[in-house]
Amino acid sequence: MSKERKYGLLTEKQYEVLKLRAEGKTQKEVAEIMGTTRENVSVIEKNALRKIRLAEETLKVYKDLMKAGEIIIEPGTHLVTIPQKLVQLADEKGVKLRGNFTTIYDYIRMNASENIEGVRVVKPIKIIVFRDGTYQVTKT
Repeated sequence: MSKERKYGLLTEKQYEVLKLRAEGKTQKEVAEIMGTTRENVSVIEKNALRKIRLAEETLKVYKDLMKAGEIIIEPGTHLVTIPQKLVQLADEKGVKLRGNFTTIYDYIRMNASENIEGVRVVKPIKIIVFRDGTYQVTKT
């Protein structure tokens, strides 16, 4: 019987070290709290961060496998045309998008705000559509 993983890929000690470090504590302070050495805390933290990087790389590969298509929204494009462009791309790829016009519009506005001024795109926006109907704004 497999043990339930409360902290994903992280051990309880790794989670605790990262939590305390995120609170601003030094490795020495963490070591005192956990009753170990600073060197041990350093090793635990290094291994935890390695696992996190590996998980991020794995997710990137998985997202690439699940990608149905992508679109670049060029500068000058009016925001109200973006949901239609996204739906068109999804239709071409046989994907049913999750969300309606308002959901998509709000998502774009929130996640690409640095590329938008008023109601126009001022810097290119790259949007990926996934096979499960989700979509994501990424850096171009």
